[in-house]
Amino acid sequence: MGLFDNAVPGGNITKPLMIALGALLVGKMLSGRSAEQPEQPAAPAPAGPAPTETTSADGGLLGGLGGLLDKLRDAGHGNAADSWVGTGQNQSINANDLGTAIGPQIIREIAQRTGMDEQELLKQLSTALPGIVDKLTPNGQVPQQHQVVSAFNS
Repeated sequence: MGLFDNAVPGGNITKPLMIALGALLVGKMLSGRSAEQPEQPAAPAPAGPAPTETTSADGGLLGGLGGLLDKLRDAGHGNAADSWVGTGQNQSINANDLGTAIGPQIIREIAQRTGMDEQELLKQLSTALPGIVDKLTPNGQVPQQHQVVSAFNS
């Protein structure tokens, strides 16, 4: 993993957790397809609201790292999110608070794609995100989306 070594307590990032992190931060990882594989033709979309997956190709379900941080700030967890980006100590976030900030539909979608139980997914994400975001923002600056994508591909 390189960049993500020691990013989480115990240093162990499982494949389902990497898929979940990729789904949040790097959209193309959500489907499990590599960037080189063409997408299969989609069936006609049903009437009604657009599916969640229609975010930008590399923006993740929430619009990338910046979108995730915005969701956390909007839900009242800005101090924790900002501590992950900043150069000081990372504050923790409760799994339920993280789930509320991200939203049940997105958590459900990621859980289905990783094969993880929603509560276990939230527990692992709440443990991993502070260290991952910290590693992605070494100078206290949120990187551009292509830099986040590169980090996941290295």
